[in-house]
Amino acid sequence: MLQQPLVGHVNEADIPWVWAGDVGLQLLRVSPSGFVLRNRFKAGFSLPTHKHTGAVNAYTFSGGWYYAEQGIHYTAGTFIHEPAGSVHTLTVAEDSDVLFIVEGAFIDLDADGNVAGVVDSKTIQDAYFALCDVAGVARPTGILE
Repeated sequence: MLQQPLVGHVNEADIPWVWAGDVGLQLLRVSPSGFVLRNRFKAGFSLPTHKHTGAVNAYTFSGGWYYAEQGIHYTAGTFIHEPAGSVHTLTVAEDSDVLFIVEGAFIDLDADGNVAGVVDSKTIQDAYFALCDVAGVARPTGILE
């Protein structure tokens, strides 16, 4: 009989939500090649302009948001795919709940297009754990790798 690999899984109840200002984070998976992150954004929030080194897939559970450069609104029920190399400024129109599957990293850019920072699986995990610590929430052990 052929042995099947074990399917990894995590239940959202086992991974706490933590907040950094107007952004809630729930880190579901980290690996050397990327991460899976669920965000809850408050209306009016905007991420810095950034460039993706890999592709990104996202699904909007509720609310609405858009990329300032494109003006297309992504509302509840919308699935998107961003190709590697995409540059944009995520802007939140209304309180939103969005799942992001990020390959590679994203590079934050300043107003002149210079690199202002890099977010990859290591930095997102470090930030998530730091937010857990500040909130007094135990660091989860069930994040998929």
